[in-house]
Amino acid sequence: MEYGRLGSSVERGGSASRREMLPDGARCGKGKKVKALLMFAAVLIVASAASVAVLVGVRGKGEGDRITARPTQAIARTCSRTRYPSVCVNELRDFPGALAASDADLVHISVNVTLQRFGRALYMATDLSTLPMSALERSAYEDCLELLDDSVELLSRSLTSVSGGRAQDVHTWLSAALTNQDTCTEGLLETNGPVKSQMSARLKNLSELVSNCLAIFAAAHGDDDFAGVPIQNRRRRLLGHGDFPEWLSRKERRLLDLPAPAIQADIIVSQDGNGTVKTIAEAIKKVPEHSTRRTIIYVRAGKYVEQNLKIGRKKTNVMMIGDGKGKTVIAGGSSVADNMTTFHTAAFAATGAGFIAKDITFENWAGPAKHQAVALRIGADHAVIYRCQIIGYQDTLYVHSQRQFYRECEIYGTVDFIFGNAAVVLQNCTIYARKPMAGQKNTITAQNRKDPNQNTGISIHASRILATSDLDSSQANFSTYLGRPWKMYSRTVVMMSYIGDHVHPRGWLEWNATFALDTLYYGEYMNSGPGAALARRVSWPGYRVITLPVEASKFTVAQFIFGSSWLPSTGVAFLAGLST
Repeated sequence: MEYGRLGSSVERGGSASRREMLPDGARCGKGKKVKALLMFAAVLIVASAASVAVLVGVRGKGEGDRITARPTQAIARTCSRTRYPSVCVNELRDFPGALAASDADLVHISVNVTLQRFGRALYMATDLSTLPMSALERSAYEDCLELLDDSVELLSRSLTSVSGGRAQDVHTWLSAALTNQDTCTEGLLETNGPVKSQMSARLKNLSELVSNCLAIFAAAHGDDDFAGVPIQNRRRRLLGHGDFPEWLSRKERRLLDLPAPAIQADIIVSQDGNGTVKTIAEAIKKVPEHSTRRTIIYVRAGKYVEQNLKIGRKKTNVMMIGDGKGKTVIAGGSSVADNMTTFHTAAFAATGAGFIAKDITFENWAGPAKHQAVALRIGADHAVIYRCQIIGYQDTLYVHSQRQFYRECEIYGTVDFIFGNAAVVLQNCTIYARKPMAGQKNTITAQNRKDPNQNTGISIHASRILATSDLDSSQANFSTYLGRPWKMYSRTVVMMSYIGDHVHPRGWLEWNATFALDTLYYGEYMNSGPGAALARRVSWPGYRVITLPVEASKFTVAQFIFGSSWLPSTGVAFLAGLST
């Protein structure tokens, strides 16, 4: 498919035989990082194994024959709830203490099993770092190391929280770990050579394990709703303070109301040398790791073109503030045509929890001919993007994973330009479809929920879906759709939004023939505008016109991303429910 996510070799940047090999020197800079990952993985394997004794060590009778023993009723019952029961039985039966464990214990043990396997995979994967690799192989390999490392952290946090009443958090973290594994695997599929096969061996069954872990956890915590949409078990206050969600503190709400020059920043980036540093990369280096205190980076007006800008997972609670859309611009031109994975192309990325961006333009200028080219990638939990501009063509905004909120943003693109598997709400945003390449169709979203137990999806609420002037003048030659299903359980809703006449009357586009049409969830609720007419919409089993507010409310800030509990501390205005 010309505009597919995993398309032709031309679309992905040329055949493997024409990809240049990296010189040895290009690998030397990665040595310290690989060693750190090795140490981290080794410590996690020991730590997770030690936690078994705390849970079931005193019960462990009959463990000597556990490898050949038949599964207990508790194991059989627990594994029957999963998508991969044979993998589940084999892993749980062979785990120390599992044969004496109760159903409740097995929830904890399933996370522990999965953590140990991910830690071991990360440890083993680092052995491949010295192999000769093409540019694309190196890109996919480095993605996998980063994603495995992130998943080990997510699973570690899940293990310590699984019995602590933090079901929403654990559900999010397990969903993200599965998304990470999927992203790693997809990047490897685009490569050829020994790295692909050797990494595949090290990653064997990881997706199945974390899927099973997610299913066991969801079943134990009573997530009984349609297609896995998380529903709160207790009443929440629908509105935060004013228009701000409750997970933003009073101080941070004030910060988001203030103009950038009035904010006392920790680090000031100014290209003229009148700040703390001249580059964003230097500013990121100065951010403390694992900080519970908000670190504010003020990026003064200018166009910042820097390579591999990323707020990593250890850089938590970072707030980046610019001088306004079109004034502070973070830009890049990387694309899959440069022999790198889509994940790797982002002009800017953030995975550190609590990331906030305000009054900044993120742009990828690669253009439509170079296909996948990400302007902004977010995999940070509790991330907020406020009054920002995100500009690209194909794959502009990668809402990769975890909980995210976008408010008063402008997003420009053509093919699949809002894509990923976060639990994300875009509210009061303006979404612009641009003129694509000849023969292409515009698809606003490509949501890739792979597993029915993931609490993920894209919710577009109280926003505007418009066409840029170049598309508006030639829209008869191009079709624009609200989305298409990238994965089997794709989930996207558009609610109370204005839809322009550039959107095709069918509304939604097939990915490939009948793929996912009966397992996806696509919904529309009380939209307006010439493109919102429902008479000619698709008749897929998974598409629905939402008529009940109680169903639509499941995709609001308060219920879909549980934003009433964490958004107020960021200071970003939001509607917690369907409306005020």
